[in-house]
Amino acid sequence: MDKDKITQSSVAEAERPAKAPDRSNRSAALIATAVALPVTLLVGALAFANLAPDNPAAAPDPTPTTAQPSSTAPVEMAAPALAERPAIVCRALLAQLPTSIRDLPQRPVTAGPEQNAAYGDPALTVACGGAEPEVQQTDHVYVVNAVCWHATERADVTELTTVDRETAVTVRVPHFYGEGLQWVAPISETIVESIRSAGPVPSGCTS
Repeated sequence: MDKDKITQSSVAEAERPAKAPDRSNRSAALIATAVALPVTLLVGALAFANLAPDNPAAAPDPTPTTAQPSSTAPVEMAAPALAERPAIVCRALLAQLPTSIRDLPQRPVTAGPEQNAAYGDPALTVACGGAEPEVQQTDHVYVVNAVCWHATERADVTELTTVDRETAVTVRVPHFYGEGLQWVAPISETIVESIRSAGPVPSGCTS
């Protein structure tokens, strides 16, 4: 081959423009990257959602057996004037009442601490020296720890009053605490120790 032809061929090769990059390959790579990024984000979001709880745990509703904030403010109670003997009896009763009834702590009262007491929130109250109810033949009376009680249902409380003592004692138990009679057992024990029995009493108290 002629030397001049070889040289011209080499120069022609050198002057030929460089081959342009394949645009189709580059476009395919960009599309793949654009598709892969959202897929990765979606997978991560689904994984986080599976780890998180569906709903936060709800706090339990308060009940008489669960701890809850309690008021310690004085409980409003009336304090009617008492005759000498009932006043002495009531002071003896109040001095011996327990500092708590079951899990209800004692609270101060607005009047007559020598004849009134209160426990818990809502307040269970004890009032000494009031009048005995008029017990009808059809009324139910209940003996709890040797004390006879007459029960009257009010709008929000069960009112229990002794009908076999020289001085009457009335206990008001909010319906919030359930059956009223279960709360007078410790009070009955104190009444037996501090207030004498008296008659006549309703027939149901002696059965």
